[in-house]
Amino acid sequence: VIAFLFLALGSVAWAQEAGIPLPEGAVARLRLGWIGWGDRAIAFSPDGRYLAVARSTGIELRGVRTSELAWFFRSHTAVICVAFSPDGQLLTSGSLDNMIRIWDVEAGGLLCTLKGHNRPVLSLAFSPDGKLLASGSGDKTVKLWDVKTGKLLYTLRGHTDRVWSVAFSPDGKLLATGSLDATVVLWDVETGGLLHTLRGHTDRVWSVAFSPDGKLLASGSGDK
Repeated sequence: VIAFLFLALGSVAWAQEAGIPLPEGAVARLRLGWIGWGDRAIAFSPDGRYLAVARSTGIELRGVRTSELAWFFRSHTAVICVAFSPDGQLLTSGSLDNMIRIWDVEAGGLLCTLKGHNRPVLSLAFSPDGKLLASGSGDKTVKLWDVKTGKLLYTLRGHTDRVWSVAFSPDGKLLATGSLDATVVLWDVETGGLLHTLRGHTDRVWSVAFSPDGKLLASGSGDK
């Protein structure tokens, strides 16, 4: 599978692969195995220095301005999702092997492996303060982890199908999750309690996102 990445980076010119022309408007071609599913497979670091890409063969970390490969992490099998911590120092990844790994971005080293899901890890998000990590899985659960210790704090149960998207509110007090069961669930982060189940979609919920002030929640679905 050939993946094309289109980036609006002004007049930056990146080298093309020999003999393989880029399509009009593309500034780089990234090829290290197929890319994971959906928008969660690609993430920019908060400072804009790096682009992380979930690949079938590992995790690609590339400098945005130079397109140079900074690191390629090969400890995963078929990586599905990636997410940076708010300070950009950590990168987390989830894959078909049911595991979550947390990496040191600058050193390129593996810091810890989180085990607890029994199906593939489909979505990941750090809390705004970087202390917590939320993971959604094909096992229909959401888990909240302590990033510093790697300890599992809560297993959130309420969905009846795979959890495809997770998002913290800007103040870190709420967690929203979208599932293939066509619902969105709001959770209390401090207690792990289920606050509301939002029903209205008639097909799978693929994405959830809070507004910057935390007053609105948007959800995207296969029901169009």
